[in-house]
Amino acid sequence: MRINEVEKQVGITKKNIRFYEDQGLIHPERNKANGYRDYSEADVMLLFQIKLFRKLAIPIEEIRKMLSGKLTLTDCLERHRIYLDHEVRNLELVKMMCQNLSEQSAGLADLQAVPYLEELQEYEKGGNRFMNVTKVDVGKKKRGAAIAAGVMIALILLWDVLILILNAWDPAPPFFIAVMIIIPTLIIVGIVLALKERMKEIDGGEEDEAAKY
Repeated sequence: MRINEVEKQVGITKKNIRFYEDQGLIHPERNKANGYRDYSEADVMLLFQIKLFRKLAIPIEEIRKMLSGKLTLTDCLERHRIYLDHEVRNLELVKMMCQNLSEQSAGLADLQAVPYLEELQEYEKGGNRFMNVTKVDVGKKKRGAAIAAGVMIALILLWDVLILILNAWDPAPPFFIAVMIIIPTLIIVGIVLALKERMKEIDGGEEDEAAKY
């Protein structure tokens, strides 16, 4: 079965399917005649299971442990239920804090944040977890993508410079030089556009977004 058929049958995108394959959750065979992935009925049933688990917010790592036999379905669901109970308690505390802020603060100018932060810290000492603004540093991912793109562009520009230097020593036909300059320029444009899309993926949660369903 081709990936387009699987996408339609299971109701998840090709990006999701490839993501799960990259994560080692599914292992479709390759068609020896054309090299394309050939998904079996077992692969489709597994994707339905993964879709269900992801809709229940079960992490990829937990799914991987189940598929490898390191964790049973019962144990996984029980662990996840305990985790969700803990998250519900955290959300109730956040809800209560929001209500208190709404009732006790006339406006932003009157809001005294420090006492509330201290109160949250006391809850955290008791095992509760709240949003950590430094937990996900998308800046690092963006810098990495920008550096990689910058290196590629620098190498291409260096190629252009070398072509011009060699042409100064031994002139080549103008058409040849134009082609040797235009093609790298188009590649640079492609790199810039790809970098732009990459930044959007990072801002959107990239793999996390792909792994929702």
